[in-house]
Amino acid sequence: MRIVKEAEERRNEILDAADQLFGQKGFDGTSTNDILEKVGIARGTLYYHFKSKEDIMDALIERYNVRLLGAAQEVAADKSIPVYERIMRVVMALNISGEGSQEVMDHIHKPQNALMHQKIQKVIVRGVPPILGEIIREGIEEGLFHTPYPFEVMEMVVIYLNTIFDQDMIEMTEEGRLSRLQAFAFNIERLLGVESGSLLHLMQMFDGGNGEHHE
Repeated sequence: MRIVKEAEERRNEILDAADQLFGQKGFDGTSTNDILEKVGIARGTLYYHFKSKEDIMDALIERYNVRLLGAAQEVAADKSIPVYERIMRVVMALNISGEGSQEVMDHIHKPQNALMHQKIQKVIVRGVPPILGEIIREGIEEGLFHTPYPFEVMEMVVIYLNTIFDQDMIEMTEEGRLSRLQAFAFNIERLLGVESGSLLHLMQMFDGGNGEHHE
């Protein structure tokens, strides 16, 4: 048992070092030698745990996956929160301020970490729609929403949010951003089959971006 624990600790040391180096120098600018020197291990030890630098990156992304999706799942499972608010809190957990998530987003948004960014986006687009889709199904049962496509609607929402509101993808003025938020709310209301204006206050909550509603 002790050997297994030591192996896991060493693996985490390598990941911690790589995480710091990727943040400082970028994935492309970090060599395996940099990682070896920071951890203080032999090359053979590194390759015992990871096949390549990209393998290390994939393991880091899995860490981010657990952190980001875990936060979203925790919010989604709290049925004491009304359906409308729960949807937005899930989005906020991913895109705004949840503890640790902003650090992750700042990290992957660096130009030298473009591949990490792409892979994280893939994780989000694949993992979040099912979480949100379940909340939409609850809303359908409560008579709040009227759509035969809860998963597909949420897939559209996630892809739009992670493209249009990604600062690396599209540069926009404050006026342009507010206009897109209003258009986003307008169109989501129609996709979910709810009355016009139903989501406006939620968009304002999302627009706050300071975590004051994200407990």
